[in-house]
Amino acid sequence: MTPAETIIHLHEGDQGIIAAIDGGAALTSRLAGMGIVTGARFRIAQMSGGLIVVQVSGTRIALGRGEASKISVYKIDPEDAVCRPQIEKEISVALVGQPNVGKSTLFNILTGLSQHVGNWPGKTVEKKEGEHRSDHVLIRMVDLPGTYSLTSFSEEERITRNYLIQEKPDLVVLVLNAAALERSLYLLSEVLLLDRPVIVAVNMLDVAADQGTQVDSRALSDALGVPVVPMVAKRNSGIRELVDKIVAFADETLTIRPNRPQVSADHYAIYEEILSVIRPLVPEPFTPEWTAVKIMEGDPEASALIENHTDASAWQKIEPLLSKHEDALHAVVNGRYDWIEKMTRAAVNRFRMGQVVLTDRIDHILTRPIFGIPILLLVMGLVFFLTYSVGVPLQEWMAGGIDRFGRWLSPSLDGAPPWVSGLIIDGAIGGAGSVLTFLPILLIFFAIMAFLEDVGYMARAAFVMDRIMHLVGLHGKSFIPMCLGFGCNVPAVLGARIIETRKARMITLLLIPFVPCTARLAVLTLVSAAIFGSAAAYVSWSILALNIAVLGLAGIFVNNALWKQDAPFIMELPIYHRPDVRTIVMAVWSRLLAFIRKAGTVILAVSVIIWALSYFPGGAVEESWLAALGRFIEPLGTPLGLDWKMITALLTGLVAKETVVATLGVLYSVGSEGLTAVLPTIMSKASAAAFLVVMMLFIPCVATIAVLKKEMNSNKWFTGAIVLTLVVSYTGGIAAYQLVKFLGL
Repeated sequence: MTPAETIIHLHEGDQGIIAAIDGGAALTSRLAGMGIVTGARFRIAQMSGGLIVVQVSGTRIALGRGEASKISVYKIDPEDAVCRPQIEKEISVALVGQPNVGKSTLFNILTGLSQHVGNWPGKTVEKKEGEHRSDHVLIRMVDLPGTYSLTSFSEEERITRNYLIQEKPDLVVLVLNAAALERSLYLLSEVLLLDRPVIVAVNMLDVAADQGTQVDSRALSDALGVPVVPMVAKRNSGIRELVDKIVAFADETLTIRPNRPQVSADHYAIYEEILSVIRPLVPEPFTPEWTAVKIMEGDPEASALIENHTDASAWQKIEPLLSKHEDALHAVVNGRYDWIEKMTRAAVNRFRMGQVVLTDRIDHILTRPIFGIPILLLVMGLVFFLTYSVGVPLQEWMAGGIDRFGRWLSPSLDGAPPWVSGLIIDGAIGGAGSVLTFLPILLIFFAIMAFLEDVGYMARAAFVMDRIMHLVGLHGKSFIPMCLGFGCNVPAVLGARIIETRKARMITLLLIPFVPCTARLAVLTLVSAAIFGSAAAYVSWSILALNIAVLGLAGIFVNNALWKQDAPFIMELPIYHRPDVRTIVMAVWSRLLAFIRKAGTVILAVSVIIWALSYFPGGAVEESWLAALGRFIEPLGTPLGLDWKMITALLTGLVAKETVVATLGVLYSVGSEGLTAVLPTIMSKASAAAFLVVMMLFIPCVATIAVLKKEMNSNKWFTGAIVLTLVVSYTGGIAAYQLVKFLGL
């Protein structure tokens, strides 16, 4: 074994043992939750683009050089039924697991279409709940956010642990990755301290087998003292057995006596001393054991719990102990990994660290800058090509169907008052009906993105984009929410929670409104096809390129002029695996359902309101209330070549970008003719270019604005984001109008 050195001095293929981590409690805890801990054996899988990929604890972790420089290592030699029974019992089950362990696949299989998605109270992190019935037992499941540990450094960690502690689910089902069992057991070591009954589901056994790793589930169960179910969720293997275990627990026929981890022996006396002080003082529903461990970890919320619920003398006894033993965190972490090693000693047949698996072979191509970036551009180009080459003809077919429905319905309304006919044909069908034609485009885009996420490619996309993202003060992780923004800006804003530092997260949130969502792209496609004909593709790609250029320039400006920073990079690179059709279908279905609900509620309501404002008081658009408002702000549209109807349509896009089309359909009374037939008669090419540029760069929809304000939690930066989009969109629109006029198009 060689003397200790930092990991950045090693080369691809080198193996070693982690000697020490010098990065503070937050970094140490996060790395520990991902398997990077003192004493862990590792292999350098790849060094590329300033990033280091470390193979450790059965998984691959990408590290920035700044984080890697804080890790000291020793280099080593590689050789060294029809009628269902009545519900008799109900049981609440919390589904817990680290990211990329197949937890969502299991949840989707068990709950199917019974699940419903919302947000946690007061939070913007997604909350999934669903039900599964097995004979006489109703299982109410909550899919908790994926988390590597139960510290308090991220929103996902806080939500998961607060739910387990405060909501007290009857049972916890903890999903482990068989291919990275040691790393996954770290989370179990924390959950067991919460004194909740646990069933372990060892998933992805097929992936582990492909890597040469074999897991003996029975031996693991004997070691842990809890039921262990072997599983390959995407193949429905082991699902039935898991449900049987849950039912057996509900029937009180299942024995669970967990073997809990302990603090390392050299610090156990300190742990006992802290425990003796706080045991009579820890309030329900917290446990003294969990609280004592978290105090030793330096968890701020656990420390505050004791400080706020005890007298000063009690905390005065604890503080000196912590001051004398600054390495208490390492004692806790090492104790957990000692426990993990005991649990897996007889249950796991590990593959050789130096073995080259399929993921390695693929990543040697996909994550190299020279190949990775062109491949990423090709993939994204293919995404949009398939989306629009297949989606647009389907959109046109669907639009024709809606038009035919309007013409079929119109004769039946001949005897009704004019306003009734206008409300139904122009308001509802012309407005919300036009928006529903976006469904084919959304379907294809969401399906392709869900596929890329499921096979593990999106993490590689973030990896290869890291160097480019650094130009705007961000790292590769910011590429993932921005990429989601092409579907919808709302999940993109929420997805920015994966970014650890506030500065990087704020810059990401500032830039997301410039990412063109699918709704904007659909409007872009429809209007450009109607106005520019055969040149529509070139126009669309030019405006899309402008969007991306503006995004980059805005990022560079913010990073260099306002908020320069060095963003850290720590991210798991999951193993490539075959896509799970059910998981993809469920993801697409949930997103489409959300869109249909929006079209049937918000967009329909806006369409009707816009129609009413354009009809009353006299039944003529030119004399309506909306006309009066539009003419008041029409001077703003003069430099853009836009009349008051077009300006009004852009403003209604604040509700939802799809309503831009709906508003145009209402204001120009397209009726059965269809918007694409009417647009060329009311809009020049120059004004269309200005209209599209403003629409693509304008303030995002109300839903995005709402979550953006909440996530930023800063009036200064929220106001700055809104002002920036206004200035950029208006300036860009004027420039586009003048350019097209200059070219004589």
